[in-house]
Amino acid sequence: MKITVINGTEKHGVTYKMKEIFLEEFKDSAEITEYYLPKDCPGFCVGCTKCFMCREDECKDAQYVQKIEKSLLEADLLVFTSPAYVFHTTGAMKSMLDHFGYRWMPHRPAKEMFGKRAVIITQCLGSGGKSTAKDIKDSLSWWGISYIKICSFKLMSEIHWDKIPEKKREEFTKKLKAFAKKMNSINYLKPANTNLSTKMKFYIVRMLQTSLGKDNPEYTDFKYWKANGWIGKERPWK
Repeated sequence: MKITVINGTEKHGVTYKMKEIFLEEFKDSAEITEYYLPKDCPGFCVGCTKCFMCREDECKDAQYVQKIEKSLLEADLLVFTSPAYVFHTTGAMKSMLDHFGYRWMPHRPAKEMFGKRAVIITQCLGSGGKSTAKDIKDSLSWWGISYIKICSFKLMSEIHWDKIPEKKREEFTKKLKAFAKKMNSINYLKPANTNLSTKMKFYIVRMLQTSLGKDNPEYTDFKYWKANGWIGKERPWK
């Protein structure tokens, strides 16, 4: 089993500690690859559109983006972590997700993503956990992932793990371990089911691509969809 982890910050704080507790369940059974942002994807998307109009490897940050994508496509479980920064995910996480705009369903989604499972771990001071997770979930769902589980925690007044009341730390740890155990019990040899929402997005985009292809058969995204057989009877899910 392979797990790819995208850490929304390089800081080894509360989010890092929570992620480590979650991963402990998999340490003996999985190959875990981690990326820390912004170190492992430092460049901002500048909207050059080369990934859309030409090829993704023409992106100025392709050396970072393509390395991360390779890990995402090869993994059985994707783990995204982020503390809440002003009610949203970290700027570094948002920056990385921007680079994968070409993998959104209206463009060139990777068929491997439709059977993936993903976990989002967030924590916030009071509130903001839901909107932080949504920032990440929006991208994952438009990549084609249906199975997305969120584990979010609220801190009340302390942002340092060792200073959080012991009872609260035990509560967080118990929840994370139970969540990890549940995720580890899944048979990852079997792809996750593609839900109705994902299929509806796919069929709407399919109609759009069919229309665009009639006007311009050489359009990059249309050629991709046609090559995968999705304009015909093939589908990216089983």
